[in-house]
Amino acid sequence: MQTSALDSESSCIYEWQWSGQAVQVAYSRWGQGTPVLLLPAFSTVSSRHEWQDAAQTLAAEGYEVTCIDWPGFGDSSRPALDYSPVLFEAFLPDFVRSCFERPINVVAAGHSAGFALQLAHQLPRQVLKLILVAPTWRGPLPTMGVPKQIARGVEQLVRSPVIGQALYFLNTRPSFLQWMYRRHVFTEPQRLTPTFMREKYETTQQKGARFGPAAFVTGGLDPVTNRGAFLQLFQDLKAPCLILASADGPPKSKAEMEAIAQLPHIRLQMHPGSLGLHEEYGNEVGEIIRSFLAE
Repeated sequence: MQTSALDSESSCIYEWQWSGQAVQVAYSRWGQGTPVLLLPAFSTVSSRHEWQDAAQTLAAEGYEVTCIDWPGFGDSSRPALDYSPVLFEAFLPDFVRSCFERPINVVAAGHSAGFALQLAHQLPRQVLKLILVAPTWRGPLPTMGVPKQIARGVEQLVRSPVIGQALYFLNTRPSFLQWMYRRHVFTEPQRLTPTFMREKYETTQQKGARFGPAAFVTGGLDPVTNRGAFLQLFQDLKAPCLILASADGPPKSKAEMEAIAQLPHIRLQMHPGSLGLHEEYGNEVGEIIRSFLAE
């Protein structure tokens, strides 16, 4: 274990095996106390550091906060695996069993919501409370209405050695990343400083970086195939659940959050922001999480 420069954050590696291949999963810890696991949103720039402000807020209030980089994303290794829901459904309970000795609270952003819900069903005694921030279940291309076969073809094209690398290069230019953030991730453009965007760009440039994001963008990481199946994941939950919905999110994503709000046993709270509200308003989100956990 080594200590980084990020306010006494301890950076660690979890060694995991999948399909006979070693996968190094990066994670960080802050503070001491009741365990909280923070799961970053899936995206081309997915990173545990998007939770940094919320993590430090919680750590200051007496929680032991753990943030992971998903296999194939962030600072975790990025082998050319077949990234699919099955992989992440297996990874998350393995990580929890290996890295926590006590029951935990789980907080998931964006597309990671489905895997957090599945974890709560897989390990009901291990999950105390569940907080889902701007939860989604469809990748970008399916949300745009791209047919499944075409989306799958795009994924395979991006995975290819030459054309795939060129396509990935075009979709990770700093200008494109900034456009993406302005369009549906952040609501306050002044937060997109040159330093911030440079860090996001660097996240996309690791060896093998295109494989995981290609699966996410094309719907290959969708934990379910329709809204009904997603809502079904909320049925029979043992853990109390809070939905922190983005007041300014894209219309289709916001509609999914509003559908969840119709469930009688789910608590909904709206907050300004879009799909990246957990990062853009990290301190405020951390305080909302703390308040829910303290009940």
